[in-house]
Amino acid sequence: MANATKSTTTNPQVRATVRYLHTSPYKVRQVLDLVRGLPVGDAERLLQVCEKDAAGDVLKLLGSATANADHKHAIPADELFVALAWADEGPTRKHGQPRARGRYFRIRKRTSHVTIVLERFALDQLEDRRRREEVTGRGAAVTQRRRAERVRRSRATEAEPEAELESPAALEVEAREVEAPEAEAPEVVEAATDEVTGTDDTDAPEAEKE
Repeated sequence: MANATKSTTTNPQVRATVRYLHTSPYKVRQVLDLVRGLPVGDAERLLQVCEKDAAGDVLKLLGSATANADHKHAIPADELFVALAWADEGPTRKHGQPRARGRYFRIRKRTSHVTIVLERFALDQLEDRRRREEVTGRGAAVTQRRRAERVRRSRATEAEPEAELESPAALEVEAREVEAPEAEAPEVVEAATDEVTGTDDTDAPEAEKE
């Protein structure tokens, strides 16, 4: 308990509370026992696959506590863990249902006040977690680095076709293709003039004979 109190005083704590939750405290405590002491990421994954009805409400409360930590202290979710979690009993709404032989069946709608406290890992624990994530290839830092590498590779592949189109060799080839028909045009004109002059020469003797 001494170590726990020492860690809670040195590291900042962030809490989130929901009041008058329409679920029995007994049912909520079963879910809180599963996530107490776990990192935020592991707790979220566990609540997502949990089959208990109270898991959805606890997951929303955990997301609210994570948002409070990001907004107030600028602490990312991968550096937090569930330090404390408890459920207090709220007011009970009493209803009744008539039964056979004039009897009356009591129905109690119980409510609860749920609180989750998040705390940041110690510096040595953060270093151990980051080293372990680097070795196993998991974690936010590793995924962010991989995403940056994929973006860099995609941009490089997109820039290669543009460089090929704008290269001097490609421009020279295009210029040669454009100039080639212009060089052949005078030969065609000369051939056409030769044919015209040839027809004129053949017609001239006939005119002289007449």
